[in-house]
Amino acid sequence: MTTDSDDRRSTDHHGHDVIDPLYVGIVTVSSSRATETDPDDPGGDTIQSAFEADGHEVRERLLVRDDYSAIRTAVRGLVARRDIDVVCTTGGTGVTADDVSPEATSSLFERELPGFGELFRSLSWDEVGTRAMASRATAGIAVDTPVFCLPGSRGACETACEELIVPETPHLAGLATRHRTGEEAQTLADYQED
Repeated sequence: MTTDSDDRRSTDHHGHDVIDPLYVGIVTVSSSRATETDPDDPGGDTIQSAFEADGHEVRERLLVRDDYSAIRTAVRGLVARRDIDVVCTTGGTGVTADDVSPEATSSLFERELPGFGELFRSLSWDEVGTRAMASRATAGIAVDTPVFCLPGSRGACETACEELIVPETPHLAGLATRHRTGEEAQTLADYQED
């Protein structure tokens, strides 16, 4: 059975698999915003703008509180969807007791992408100096879907998306799903919760 991503799959000028345009899911993590009726979401808005400026489509935006289970459930639901190629979370990557986004997302990773966090903190050094060490931004592959866990600030989301995520993720999504081209997509839908 052909999946929608097969229709968007091609190769770049180096012969690398790519999926373009990407279908994106965004999860904003903020306990204070989750209780508001019409919250502002600078991190989520920045992520959406960066992807859309490059011709990609945001298919879903969720807002959850700073809670391990809520974050994990939201991300788990998105990576299980066949119409989502990449997931970005924003918020909850600091060092306070309720900053649990890295733990909640990485519990779903089949493969980690440690280079993302390393490069992000390197770029952040130029912008915020030694405060870059407090960021626990991370990334990995969950159910063949690249997942990026970003800080909540507009500047951090802009740096991560424009410099790293948007340029590279069509290739990452292509590589992560290469083994199932033309096959039934693997999803978490039939898996039991841990």
